[in-house]
Amino acid sequence: MTGWFQGAGEIFAALAEGDSWMLSEAMGAPAIWPLGLIGMLSAATFILVLYRVSPWIERNLESSVMVVSYLAIGGIIFVEVFRRFALGLQAPWSTTLPPFLFLIMTWFGCSYNVKLRTHLAFAEFRTAMPRIGQIACLTLDAVLWIGFSWIVVVTSSRVVANSAANFQIMLGTDNVMQWWFLLAVPISFTMLVARVLENYLTDLANYRSGDILIKQAVIGGD
Repeated sequence: MTGWFQGAGEIFAALAEGDSWMLSEAMGAPAIWPLGLIGMLSAATFILVLYRVSPWIERNLESSVMVVSYLAIGGIIFVEVFRRFALGLQAPWSTTLPPFLFLIMTWFGCSYNVKLRTHLAFAEFRTAMPRIGQIACLTLDAVLWIGFSWIVVVTSSRVVANSAANFQIMLGTDNVMQWWFLLAVPISFTMLVARVLENYLTDLANYRSGDILIKQAVIGGD
């Protein structure tokens, strides 16, 4: 047990100092994995409580981020293509910012689709299973989603810390840091875990009440 949390003190010290270089070095310790899991689940639980307190946020958070990112990408491309061919001008960041916005749109969209259960779920196969088999599959879904998200949150957090430690600036800009956008990956996967917990609590309630467990998801539905 002690070996799992080896290096935890260095991680906490780096966070307290607010030193990205110290944090980047400290995150190579084994403790980053259990601390990452604890931090991810704690943050996801907080987000889940926030969803319960504010139904508007629960309904619109991910979709709002997706729409804003998409419109920003489209607006930048449209304006800069016009400027390039009509005026012979082009902002140097116009080819580097849209990929980062696409990153944000993609991973927040992943969280949104987990909410809607429009991921690969084999619903036709599962509806033919007995209820105990259905809840077992839904439990396996939740465990796998949390496991995958844990890996992504820890590894992407290392990338964020490394980017901040090396002062990586977005190409074409003078003071816009890449880690500001890379931070969207661990945040979005933590939000995804909140959606997984939300769905699983609903599944448990349906199982206990005898309601339908497996429903056909509709892409774009809500």
